[in-house]
Amino acid sequence: MERTGKIFFYEDRNFQGRCFECSNDCPELSSHFGHCNSIRVEEGAWVVYERPQYMGYQYVLMKGEYPNYQSWNGFSDTIRSCRFIRHTSSRYRIRIYERPDFSGQKIEFDEDMPNLLDRWRFRDVYSAHVQEGIWVFYEYPNYKGRQYLLEKGEFRRHTEWGALHSSVGSIRRVVDM
Repeated sequence: MERTGKIFFYEDRNFQGRCFECSNDCPELSSHFGHCNSIRVEEGAWVVYERPQYMGYQYVLMKGEYPNYQSWNGFSDTIRSCRFIRHTSSRYRIRIYERPDFSGQKIEFDEDMPNLLDRWRFRDVYSAHVQEGIWVFYEYPNYKGRQYLLEKGEFRRHTEWGALHSSVGSIRRVVDM
C-alpha cells in the first residue's frame, strides 16, 4: 500500500484564515490561496516550493506545526507548489566530498549533523552520494538558510541539488513520523 500524506496551508498566521488541505503532489497552488502564512503537516514529510512546478526556494517540512513562514525558514509568504516525499527506506547513509565528481576528501554520515564543521573541516560540499534515505542540506549550521532536498542517487556537483553555492552548514535526515 502506498503511503499518503496530509498538509494544510493557511493564508494567515497561527492557522487562521482561508485553508487548503492537500494529500497529493500539487504543481500549482495559486488557485487555492493567494499567500501562505502558516502550515500544518499532519501526515508524512513534504517539500514546498516558492514557485509553481516545483521550482524556486524549497522548504522541507516534517510532521508538525509551522505558525508563520519564518518557522519553516521561509523568505516570504509565497508557496506555489508542493510535493509529498515518498520514503522507501528506514536507513540513512550519505557520503559528501570536498570536490566535484566525488574527488578529494570524503566523509560518510548516517545521522543528523546540526553543525557540519564539528566533523568536516570544510565549509563547502561539492558532490554527494545519497546511498540510503532522503536528506536535506542547509546553507548554515543549526538547520538555517536555504534548504536542498537530496534523494537517493549521485550528485556530481552542487548545482545538481539546486544550489548556487557549495556552502553546507548542516545536514538532516528526512524522517517520516
